[in-house]
Amino acid sequence: MSLFSPLKLPNGAIVPNRIAKAAMEENMADGDHAPSDALTSLYRAWAEGEAGLIITGNVMVDARAMTGPAGVVLENDRHLDRFRTWAEVSRAGGAQVWMQINHPGRQMPAGLGQEALAPSAIALDLGAQSNRFPVPREMTEEEITEVQRRFVATSLLAELAGFTGVEVHAAHGYLLSQFLSPLSNRRADQWGGNLENRARLLLDIVRGIRAAVAPGFAVAVKLNSADFQRGGFSPEDARAVVAMLASLGVDLVELSGGSYEAPAMMGTARDDRTLAREAYFLEFAKEIAAVATMPLMVTGGIRRRAVAEAVIESGVAMAGIATALAIEPGLPRAWRQGRNDAPALKPIEWKNKPVASSAHMAAVRYQLVRLGRNRRTKPDVSPVWALLLSQLDAKRNARAYRRWMAGRSEVVA
Repeated sequence: MSLFSPLKLPNGAIVPNRIAKAAMEENMADGDHAPSDALTSLYRAWAEGEAGLIITGNVMVDARAMTGPAGVVLENDRHLDRFRTWAEVSRAGGAQVWMQINHPGRQMPAGLGQEALAPSAIALDLGAQSNRFPVPREMTEEEITEVQRRFVATSLLAELAGFTGVEVHAAHGYLLSQFLSPLSNRRADQWGGNLENRARLLLDIVRGIRAAVAPGFAVAVKLNSADFQRGGFSPEDARAVVAMLASLGVDLVELSGGSYEAPAMMGTARDDRTLAREAYFLEFAKEIAAVATMPLMVTGGIRRRAVAEAVIESGVAMAGIATALAIEPGLPRAWRQGRNDAPALKPIEWKNKPVASSAHMAAVRYQLVRLGRNRRTKPDVSPVWALLLSQLDAKRNARAYRRWMAGRSEVVA
């Protein structure tokens, strides 16, 4: 199977090649928390780059629950015209374009001034940085049901806007991942305890979306292969959840890993001298493929053509690329033309992993902002400088978000 072979999804849709632009945290919304002109320009660059699948950064299902202060929110049709433009520009190169939909749960910055909800009232453990996130309140059953409804409503709006699918984010320590993990979910009701109960919310959301959208609209799930914490969500749990998803009409499962507490999905704490280490969730994917009836996608560290080809040759359907496409959005086109570009950021070898991960994310976002302004990327940017700029932007955007929330007369479901 070639990196540039088309992939037919279970719903019949065709992905033109096996390279996916994986989701990245952009925080580039406009003042209404809709897609900004800069965000649309960024996606134009990716559309022209010839990835077969483009997955957006987080789109929040609830304006009160944000992963970042300038995030995109889709909870009603008030600004649907801007989402239509975003979808149209992103699809211009022929790619499938899926909206990643998410709720942060306890991983919501304290500076946003909102109450954090989670399956259980267990705070993030980030050492000295733990106060960056509020202690969450345990969700009521009514609130759990509301979250389920919001995921379905946002999926319907994404379909109406012209996206070709959604990806339900159940990884990286966000709300659905929190329900899956026994470390963050200590509930004693139908939503906690054994894995079947901990997976209930994710499964109900997927069922609800699949029943609501058209058959040709893709429904995907992003799932941790492990959360890399002792006693947490394990590879065995991941295999079991993939098996549970098998009968629900899921078109693709993207495998990643980690959380804010154990950021395996970020940073450069890995040796990229071998193919296996660069595609560092590939071994998990091979194990999970034994029970998967839907295509799998592996994301994490891929930046070389040989690695992407090894992923596809191993039987994994899609190679998800994030950081490398933030640096060089035309990378798929370059590889198709026979080049062997391998874009990389300046290495970050700091001992404090959460801070190193924040710096990595800041350096990535620095590239995204430049692309949104139609400027060349700067992969050699200083991580310290990128982190400083990111923190300043976050403070300014957090103030704007709090003003925006204060001006809302009501939260429209």
